[in-house]
Amino acid sequence: MVKKIFSGVQPTGNLHLGNYLGAIKNFVELNNDKKNECIFCVVDLHAITVKQDPKQLRNNIRETVATFIACGIDPQKSIIFNQSKVSAHSEAAWILSCVARMGWLNRMTQFKEKVGKDKEKASIGLYSYPILMAADILLYDASHVPVGEDQKQHLEICRDIAQRFNNDFNVDDFFKVPEPLIQNEFARIMSLKDGTKKMSKSELSDLSRINLTDSKDIIINKIKKAKTDPLPLPSVITELEKRPEAKNLLGIYSSLTNSTLEKTVEIFGGKNFSEFKEKLSQVLIEKIDPISMEIKKLVNEKEFLDKILLEGYNKAENIASNKIKKMHEIVGF
Repeated sequence: MVKKIFSGVQPTGNLHLGNYLGAIKNFVELNNDKKNECIFCVVDLHAITVKQDPKQLRNNIRETVATFIACGIDPQKSIIFNQSKVSAHSEAAWILSCVARMGWLNRMTQFKEKVGKDKEKASIGLYSYPILMAADILLYDASHVPVGEDQKQHLEICRDIAQRFNNDFNVDDFFKVPEPLIQNEFARIMSLKDGTKKMSKSELSDLSRINLTDSKDIIINKIKKAKTDPLPLPSVITELEKRPEAKNLLGIYSSLTNSTLEKTVEIFGGKNFSEFKEKLSQVLIEKIDPISMEIKKLVNEKEFLDKILLEGYNKAENIASNKIKKMHEIVGF
């Protein structure tokens, strides 16, 4: 059975190791499976839920496409496009917002975490983000959506919206109810400066993350300075729950080497962090350095990147415009 996969990445620039191990590495594997039909969207509409510099946003859109390709996503096998070009996304989001319920959005923990005590200052777009995400997915009849821990609630709302629309308008199976593709145990990569916080491009210190454009020397320096504790690496996996930095670094190594955390603990248990960090730096350089060089080359090939986006737009537009026309008929427009 063919799986129709939809996923997106925000073009906020400076994609890092957390983005790669948490999403893009998985995208490449899905792209390479002949049983899958994949659509990878640069979700620029989602990006403007917080203020963006217009010129930088345009550059970031291209850089995100360059990163996809540098990591191994083949635009001949998958559709790659930017969301704002396909007007059906915005239109479907409005129609679906009239089906979704306030109570569903009020339960969104990610919105509460992002705005904290400044809820009144948050944009409506940031609040209604899950409805646009639902439109993204449902327009393409996606059967499966790769999700990490922080996106599970979003997909649950998408499923609720699909079922509610189908029921309200008595159109069984018009919207396919998508299933989650749960990421592996290392999908959530933490900060190199604090093992209890997710690796993020918004963190002030660049030492907190490995950027996909970092050079060999920068990677080595960042791993050397990564926070650890004074004890040797644990020999028993259960010890990691009380040692977040050790767990994070061992998890990164495991994911990069396609190994299990148990196997990595078995190899490095009892050894000093300095010895382990040398090995971790080696595997990071082997994986990230070729990606970094390719991104830097591709971002200067604007015509090539724009051609990929245009070809992807034509394919996505054809699918989404047909779906939105049917939505019009169902709703009564």
